[in-house]
Formats: sequence, structure tokens, C-alpha cells
Amino acid sequence: MVRTVGVEEELLLVDEDSGEARALSSAVLAIAEKDTAGESPFEEELHRQQLEFSTQPCADIEELADAVRRWRARAVRHAADAGASVVALATSPLPVSPKIGTGERYRWMAERFGLTAQEQLTCGCHVHVSVDSDEEGVAVLDRIRCWLPVLLALSANSPFWQGQDSRYSSYRSQVWGRWPSAGPVDVHGSAEAYHAGVRSLVDTGVLRDEGMVYFDARLSHRYPTVEVRIADVCLDPADTVLLATLVRGLVETAARQWRAGEAPPGAGTSLLRAASWQAGRSGLEGRLVHPLTWRPEPAPEVLRALLDHVRDALEHSGDLEAAEEALSTVVRRGNGAQVQRETLARTGSLRDTVAACVRITAG
Repeated sequence: MVRTVGVEEELLLVDEDSGEARALSSAVLAIAEKDTAGESPFEEELHRQQLEFSTQPCADIEELADAVRRWRARAVRHAADAGASVVALATSPLPVSPKIGTGERYRWMAERFGLTAQEQLTCGCHVHVSVDSDEEGVAVLDRIRCWLPVLLALSANSPFWQGQDSRYSSYRSQVWGRWPSAGPVDVHGSAEAYHAGVRSLVDTGVLRDEGMVYFDARLSHRYPTVEVRIADVCLDPADTVLLATLVRGLVETAARQWRAGEAPPGAGTSLLRAASWQAGRSGLEGRLVHPLTWRPEPAPEVLRALLDHVRDALEHSGDLEAAEEALSTVVRRGNGAQVQRETLARTGSLRDTVAACVRITAG
């Protein structure tokens, strides 16, 4: 039996000419709803300059790849009908004044969290992988936590913030870390302990509800899945598929370790936070903190370690060869942050950088 996997991608809505983010989500969603006769995969997000879609769970990675490309293409079409473009960037390269969505939940968040919510115009990619039970899911969470920063480095796609180079590959990770429940967490130990910890967080009154538990990876509160949330939205749809492939491999590997009685790695949360910071800072350039030695190593070596870690699971699902090829492509071509910076260096224009990324988004 192969686990199912699905993704949620958040996209930016931008002006076709200027590349500036535009608050047109309501118009685009209305068009999408009409086009799909009430079965639209698109949803609103915290800001009106964003659009989100979700794929169905897929057992076959090629099916998932088709779904990602199909819904990206549909988003492009709907946005064009509203006079905009869509682009898979985790932050807007150009200056933007974010506009909070109109829903009651988003108004509450804006009032409660002030500038943290107002400035939170960031786009991520969430990967859902099926698990058999909450107990298995928490065992997986405990065993994949040290590998999550590597996924952040792989997906890093937000080097620019308000028209400036942030000096980070994923500045989104810095902005996202302002939420009180965001980031890495301790080993839970059991489903009972996990749920008790979530209840305690919500009971503080700091969060509105369980949906605001923004751990780097969590049990989904809507589906029987582990939800890995650390990644930036990927510029190239092929990278989204690679990310989903590796996450499924991590989940399957961790579940096997749990069934074999292997204890989870004992790395503390402060160590994971440092590794995540390094991943967000350097992306695939320079060094990453190696999850097995906790020492800085060149990013390609850490990526190879991740692939080796999930090799048996990828062989089981039939995804190993494709994952090896896709990973080699990313190392050679670079992640979204590298592509953005290289485009800016070539064109000298953030506007042209956004335009180039609009073309890449559709695949």
C-alpha cells in the first residue's frame, strides 16, 4: 500500500504589467466558482492578494504532478479574466500594501495580531501525507522534525521583501516565525500528549482555535494526514512535486522506524530552530546544518543525505529515479530564490523578475 499525498499551494495575484501584487482574490474566486460549478479547489487566504488551491490526495506522483500543473493553469486563466496574473512567489519582490481578507476570521486575526497579521503576505506550500492513525501520525512528526529545515532550503523562494534583497533565501520563514505557534516543536511522544499540548495552546486564549497551531509539521485538523507546512511555495511546479515526493518518503520512513521500535532523534527545539534559520538564510547556497551530525555541511551533501534517508521508501513507491533526477535538476538550476536573484542580475529590474516568474509558474 502506497500512502496518498496532496498539496496546498498559495499563489500571489499580481498586475499583468507592473508586477505589483493586486487585491483581486474575491473577483478571481467568483470566476473560479462559476467555472467549476461549485466544486472549485480555490480558496481565499489571509490577504486579498493571495489565492490558494488544494489538490485531491493522490497515490501516484504523476497524478499529483498533473493536478498541480492543471490547477496552476486554471489559476492563470481565472486571474487573466480578472485582469491579473498569478505567480508562485513566497513574498512579493515589489513593494506592497497587503490587504486583509474580508472574512470574520481574518478580521479577528488582524485585530488580535496587528502588524504581524498585516505584514503576513507570504505564500507557502503545505504537503499532506496519509497516516493510519493519530498515534502513527505523531510518531511520524517526532521522527521527521530534524529533516524539515532541509525541505525549507530546497523550497526557498522569497529573497526579496518590499523591494529590497532581504539577504535571506527564504525571508518568508522569518516573517512566518512571528506567529506565536509557528516553528519547530519538542518531541511529543504520543498522540495523547500531542492533543493535550494543542489544547493547552488554544486554552491560553492566544490562538483563536486549533487551525492556528502553525507548527512546521502537525496533524491536520481536517484530514487523516500529517501536514508538513515549513516550505515556501515553489516557483517551478516540478519542485512542488519533488517536495511532495520527499515528504511522502519521510513519512513512510518514519512510520517504519516507529514500527521497528526506533526512538526519534533527540535534538532539542533550539537546535532545530537554528537549523531552520540557517536553511532560510542560505537556501541551497553555502552550508546547511546536517540533521545527522548537527554540523555545517555543503547543501548538496545534506540533500544527498536526505535522499539516502528516504531511499528505501522511494524505491517502494517507485519514485526513486524521478526524485534523483529532480533533485539533480534543482542543485544544477537552483531553487526559486536563486532563480529570482539571477533574473534580477540579468535584467536589473524586479518588475522583469516577476514577469519571468509568472512564465515559470505555469510550468
